[in-house]
Amino acid sequence: MKKRMILAALMGTLVLTSCQQKGDEPTRMTTPADAEKTLPTNITECNFRLGNLAFTHALNGADTCISLKEQDLLEFHCTEKRDIFCDPNGKLTNNTIPILLSAIDNTQPFTFTAKVTPGFTPEGLYNAADLFVYANDTLWQKLCFEQDERGNHRIVTVRTLGTSDDNNHQQLDAATVYLRLSSDTRTLASYYSIDRKEWQMVRLYKNYYPAQLWIGIASQSPTSGTCTSLFEEVSLEQTAVSNFRTGE
Repeated sequence: MKKRMILAALMGTLVLTSCQQKGDEPTRMTTPADAEKTLPTNITECNFRLGNLAFTHALNGADTCISLKEQDLLEFHCTEKRDIFCDPNGKLTNNTIPILLSAIDNTQPFTFTAKVTPGFTPEGLYNAADLFVYANDTLWQKLCFEQDERGNHRIVTVRTLGTSDDNNHQQLDAATVYLRLSSDTRTLASYYSIDRKEWQMVRLYKNYYPAQLWIGIASQSPTSGTCTSLFEEVSLEQTAVSNFRTGE
């Protein structure tokens, strides 16, 4: 009886250890080719540089929506009723937003930063400029500077795992803001800053995205009118922020 009890305890320990080890590491695709297979059909190749980033793919014709106004100043035009959202109720699902995409190795740390000025207008409900991490049309997150239902400008994040959540964060009395996404390969966090010196964290969670991932920029206009957003000081660093709470 005593031997059976010891054996059962050992087996329980092994099972617990196995579960803990599996939970420690994000579930990821193992090759870049796997991520390519998940890409939607409405994506095309392009060749556009902004800052130190090469945007090589365009979703929903994004390469036809952009123009370089000055060196490293991109104007991104979006027509009405174009958005990305996987509504849990199905009623508001939309996958028409144009996104410029750049491939990254998600097994390495990265920090993606941009200064954004969305095209806010009186009628432009949910107009926004967005930064993306994107695996496919049902696995992504966007970090937005968006106009809300009352005309306020605020930071918003939407995280999609099959269906989307929708999180309204800080309201800002500003027309321009810096947005940042950063990963140390295990954790992904979202930040904003007014001056690019002091950063505020708005979201942090486990980085479960594929090894081959895409980062991107977009302008959205989900309801009426158009949204022309400006992107400046776009950069990709192959390091994570040193402090996930402060974003620095």
